[in-house]
Amino acid sequence: MPFAEAPRPLSGVRVLDLTRVLAGPTCARTLAEHGADVLHIASPGLPTIERFEMDTGHGKRQAYLDLNSPSEAETLRELVRSADVFSQGFQHHSLERRGFGAAQLAALRPGIIYVSENAFGHEGPWQDRPGWEQLAQSTTGVAVTQGIERPTLAPAAMNDYTTGYFAALGTMMALRRRAVEGGSWLVRVSLSQTSMWYYRLGHDLDRAAATGLGDTDSFLETTTTPWGEMRHLRPPLRMSETDPHWALPTSPLGSHEPVWL
Repeated sequence: MPFAEAPRPLSGVRVLDLTRVLAGPTCARTLAEHGADVLHIASPGLPTIERFEMDTGHGKRQAYLDLNSPSEAETLRELVRSADVFSQGFQHHSLERRGFGAAQLAALRPGIIYVSENAFGHEGPWQDRPGWEQLAQSTTGVAVTQGIERPTLAPAAMNDYTTGYFAALGTMMALRRRAVEGGSWLVRVSLSQTSMWYYRLGHDLDRAAATGLGDTDSFLETTTTPWGEMRHLRPPLRMSETDPHWALPTSPLGSHEPVWL
């Protein structure tokens, strides 16, 4: 399934984003930076944190579907049939029990790129445990390294955002391999494995040498959104021919219909 001639690297790539709170949403937001048509699907019955939605919603359209409704679950299946990427971050096997696991969607839509994010990996005794940023830092020893007299969390969501970037990288690699080799592809990332990646880089950092954020103006941009004027981080990557940008402003959940453009 080769890439079509297009003005941006991911123009024409359709992404279904069924993720919540930072890591998974960062993956789809990154794909949107390069021109993908990202449709974020949220459940109207699940709680959310509005600031996180504001941060990770750039470039996406926002729709509601309740998978407890047979008709709305069927709407999602129809969307899958013409999607390129399906990204999900729910507890291991949760969507598989509803018919939206990796093998199930590869049968429904041959050529799908299925992206799965979780806390503790997809194999081993902890694969079914729910978890989030703080637990990944704690269970991998990051909090011990960060602390002085007692374990302390790192002062940023180091695993959430970085895991999202890893997932986006894996997705783009899978799309390229699909274009050359064909096939359906599974991309798997986890918060705890991202912590261990940091360890493999080396973590002999001197906290006393930290100097603060400094001038961040060059990393920011201002966008008009449904919430008003928003000053936020721009895409960090710069490219000479197809500079990453978000074609759509971040919007509240449920702002759009669950249809492809």
